Amino acid sequence: MSKIIYPKFINLKIVSFLIGSSLFFNSCAKSKVANETVIEKKTYLAEKNEVETIVLKNEVFQKELVSNGKIIATQKNSVQFEVSDKLEHLYVKNGDNVRKGQLLASLFSFKYQQRLARAEIDLKKAKFQFEDMLVGRGIFTTKKDSIPKATYDMVASRTGYDAALLELKTAQFELQSTKLIAPFTGKVANIESRVYENVSAGKSFMTLIDDSVFEVEFYLIESEMKDVALHSSVQIIPFALGKTYSGHISSINPLIEKNGTILVKAVVKNDGKLTEGMNVKVRIEKEVKGQLVVPKSAVVLRDNQEVLFKVVSGKAYWTYIQTTLENSSSYTVIAHPDKSSASLKPGDTVIVSGNLNLAHDSEVVLKSQK
Repeated sequence: MSKIIYPKFINLKIVSFLIGSSLFFNSCAKSKVANETVIEKKTYLAEKNEVETIVLKNEVFQKELVSNGKIIATQKNSVQFEVSDKLEHLYVKNGDNVRKGQLLASLFSFKYQQRLARAEIDLKKAKFQFEDMLVGRGIFTTKKDSIPKATYDMVASRTGYDAALLELKTAQFELQSTKLIAPFTGKVANIESRVYENVSAGKSFMTLIDDSVFEVEFYLIESEMKDVALHSSVQIIPFALGKTYSGHISSINPLIEKNGTILVKAVVKNDGKLTEGMNVKVRIEKEVKGQLVVPKSAVVLRDNQEVLFKVVSGKAYWTYIQTTLENSSSYTVIAHPDKSSASLKPGDTVIVSGNLNLAHDSEVVLKSQK
């Protein structure tokens, strides 16, 4: 077999290739080691428990009583005609604001004008007969106070003078009643009749609501009765508006109802946006002095118990507590009376944020110390 001889330049290429490959793999290995080192350092980086704290102190707590209620008009009346006929004019519509004494509507008045004219004629005839009979008895005056009562009553009855006076007053009243006048200032509601329709006497024609001031009716439970008093301030928040109004308690019903509640009424001024029947939230605040107050976020559950985390020398320690009062944002708290280890006093530093995942004896860092 003949021997194959390779040229020298091929040997050089092979050597170069081997050297290059060795350098490439060595570089990759170093890169991989470097990456693994970085990842390992990130993995074992210690996690900081950053928290916010407050220092407990005795302070005034705003106790809140919350209830739902309804807006009721302080003055709301059904307005009706005192006589019957067809509706001739309607001067207002639902939602209009009217003044006391303003003309609201009127009926056709022809037959009532005729009755008044007839009553006036009948009174004149009766008056002539009344005067003649008095003259026949030597009395020359028609003033009632100047005539003996027995004589006046007898003559007025025989001549029909007293009956004619009554008929005239009735006719005048009926003619006036063809016009519907606003009895007080308010807002018009519940008009259903139309012009030229028959209107019946005594039937509700419209509703007039005094909406300048409203009452709010709401209920409190029996145990809350001690926390309210006449003229106490209340806050009223209509669900439809999301706006807060100030008012005061106007009455407290002394009767406790079957479900253990009491009816309370408050007065609130209308800014033009409140309407009859609105549903509202009522909030009553009362100051309670000398309380340890914390935000609601400070209280968490551990072992199905309410606890607070106190900070001592950079570590968080939980202590069992009880919440005694609350409002929309805060609790009043005391050390749990059944836990011998529970301790809480003014001057303690309490965690109010960042406490959800804390364990007892965890190291913490105050955010203000960053």
